[in-house]
Amino acid sequence: MIYPLPAVLVSCGKDESEYNIITVAWTGTICTNPPMCYISVRPERHSYDIIKKNMEFVINLTTKDMAFPTDWCGVRSGRNYSKFEEMKLTPGRCTIVSAPLIEESPLCIECRVKEIVSLGSHDMFIADVVNVRADDRNLNPETGKFELAEANPLVYVHGGYYDLGEKIGKFGWSVEKKK
Repeated sequence: MIYPLPAVLVSCGKDESEYNIITVAWTGTICTNPPMCYISVRPERHSYDIIKKNMEFVINLTTKDMAFPTDWCGVRSGRNYSKFEEMKLTPGRCTIVSAPLIEESPLCIECRVKEIVSLGSHDMFIADVVNVRADDRNLNPETGKFELAEANPLVYVHGGYYDLGEKIGKFGWSVEKKK
């Protein structure tokens, strides 16, 4: 398989009684314009029915500091636990979707499901990105762009969680002309 993968917390539910969090590694960007993301979830997961019913969710990027709740939310079921409460995570109000965002996340991506594709063990929820909220502490003051590396993102490599480590180069550095 292809690794590393982002380890994200996906939040879902239209009201507090239904709020849940699921850890997802099968996720990514699938289109820039229009902006679209996907998550792949097993149909037997508690969050699956919530997402399918409401047709929306939030992808919350995780950090090194969020490693414990990221793992815990992936091995415990929302059928048995209130994950926000158990992990002391703060549900926040989104701008467009009804699902909660996770206040502790440096980047929250509000998604509205466009299509569900049955693939086998997982179904892929293809979604339009309808809003993005970035923590001001991770915005470059000069460019206003989100600085992902500064947020210490958490990634997953089959069976383990890692931070990214040091930057080796930037896109295009291999072909830049020397000054």
